[in-house]
Amino acid sequence: MDLFQAMRMFVKVAESGSFSGAARSLDTSNPSVTRYIADLEAYIGARLFNRSTRRLSLTEVGSNYLERCNQVLLDIDNAVLEAGMSAANPTGTLRMTVPMSFAVNHLGRILPEYMERYPDVKLDISLSDRVVNLVDEGYDLGIRIGRIEDSSLVARKIAPARLVLCASPAYLEKYGTPLVPQDIERQNHICLRYSYANNPDVWTFVKAGKTHTVKLSSSINANNGDLLREAAVGGMGLVLQPSFIVGNDIRDQKLVHLMPDYVPPASMVQAVYASRQHLSAKVRTFVDYLIEQFGDTPCWDDFGSCEKAGAKKSTKKTS
Repeated sequence: MDLFQAMRMFVKVAESGSFSGAARSLDTSNPSVTRYIADLEAYIGARLFNRSTRRLSLTEVGSNYLERCNQVLLDIDNAVLEAGMSAANPTGTLRMTVPMSFAVNHLGRILPEYMERYPDVKLDISLSDRVVNLVDEGYDLGIRIGRIEDSSLVARKIAPARLVLCASPAYLEKYGTPLVPQDIERQNHICLRYSYANNPDVWTFVKAGKTHTVKLSSSINANNGDLLREAAVGGMGLVLQPSFIVGNDIRDQKLVHLMPDYVPPASMVQAVYASRQHLSAKVRTFVDYLIEQFGDTPCWDDFGSCEKAGAKKSTKKTS
């Protein structure tokens, strides 16, 4: 028995004063209403109606039960309405996990405009460079750089994140400047290795369709790109990091962009979430906002021309 459907039928019978009236109101058959009420009385273990050939009336138990049913059904209808409104309008807490370097360098500056557009959303942001299990750890959204290993997740491209090989002028003066990938091994360059890379022991470059791989000789392994950037600025070795991390230093000539004709495999910033079905408005609007702010030509690809304050000016209407 569908208990909530039986409760609705019971309320309609009580309101109309007859089984046939309830059947017409609910667009169902009289035997169906009769069966539901009989099943409901059997479930409760008490008679709800006094029946006679001329009239139908509530028993004392039925009268008390009617009051409770009305409240329960009202609560259910309100819950459905609130859930529907939440799905259509951004509200509630959006829990997300974001790589530390991307969050600190680029996410923070665009948050004020999003919060101004959608004041009913609260943000709970966890900074971590590890690959977080969104479902197990209760996150609505994750920002990932590079390849997505978990095929069960939905991924949307936010922006390109090209990798850049660079080193400080002082390091290059001391150890020489690699002009081709083979020079990295021939000249015994120190490579600052990112331990969360898909293949942390190898750097790969492509030129004219030909792939070149370099096995790394590393004195520093770290799971944070900003730490490796600081080490490179300090003259400790070559670093291969996204332009959104090293762009400012290349612009300020603290780092030199090396071998620009040899391009590492394309990478990208992606938003990932568990399912595209019944996607909440808070997730949908935040991902759309990230694409709007960064997109196919992000500011970091100009080597650090991103504005430090505020998001892009937009005439896009809020919802």
